[in-house]
Amino acid sequence: MQKSILLLFSFSHFLLFTLPVSAQRHLADPTVDRNGVPTWKNPTKFKHDTFTFVRVRYDSWQRHAKWATDYPDSDLNFSYRLQQLTSLKVDPNGKILRLTDPELFNHPFLYMIEPGDLIFSEDEVKALRKYLLNGGFLMVDDFWGTNEYDNFVYEFKRVFPKRELKELPLEHPIFHIVFDLKKRPQVPAIQIALEGRPYGITWERGEDGREVHYQGVFDDKGRMMAIICHNTDLGDGWEREGENHWYFKEFSEKYAYPMGINILIYAMTH
Repeated sequence: MQKSILLLFSFSHFLLFTLPVSAQRHLADPTVDRNGVPTWKNPTKFKHDTFTFVRVRYDSWQRHAKWATDYPDSDLNFSYRLQQLTSLKVDPNGKILRLTDPELFNHPFLYMIEPGDLIFSEDEVKALRKYLLNGGFLMVDDFWGTNEYDNFVYEFKRVFPKRELKELPLEHPIFHIVFDLKKRPQVPAIQIALEGRPYGITWERGEDGREVHYQGVFDDKGRMMAIICHNTDLGDGWEREGENHWYFKEFSEKYAYPMGINILIYAMTH
């Protein structure tokens, strides 16, 4: 599936005629707490052919619920934009699943956030390995600096001890499959973006978080099983799109949604 998956207008053209999600509160179903994100219905014939955005609930750090960062707005907003900007039929609600949930294998794409302090259980290690080797795809997002990266790599190496995380150059198709990105995007949390705006700062954790990284993990046939988005926070670009017009235009519209959609379409078509 190539660029024909998009509707017949560009993302930037579309946004000229569309308010940020938070400004569309009159469209939301009043019986569902969606924080103002519109809902929609898919045709009955696509009941078993809809894409569902699945967020991973990992068992460590339950007290602080880092797995739930940016939830639910990021998931709902991304699902809304995905169904609006592509020909995919998308579940408006999404799901939260543990890695050990058997239902995981009904969904080809997982989203994991804030993994800088996570510790996988043995059951999670086994379940994630089985899921990825059986064709699933994992997107990891929103962790910053050397310490969080080292911890994540240590835990991921428990899943695949002999597989390396390979840096993805800008020439890689994942940066161009739908939206042709001119750089590997770095999206900061909204408060960092606003504070750093006069100085051009788009990173967190000082110099330790300055350089953005997108790394892939591949199976024996060369299929990318996971993408690791380090020193960036795409989820905040989805979650906070309606809170500040400049942030929306500078990060949500230009980078967070295009990169997220590129990752998803690449995962679903390769």
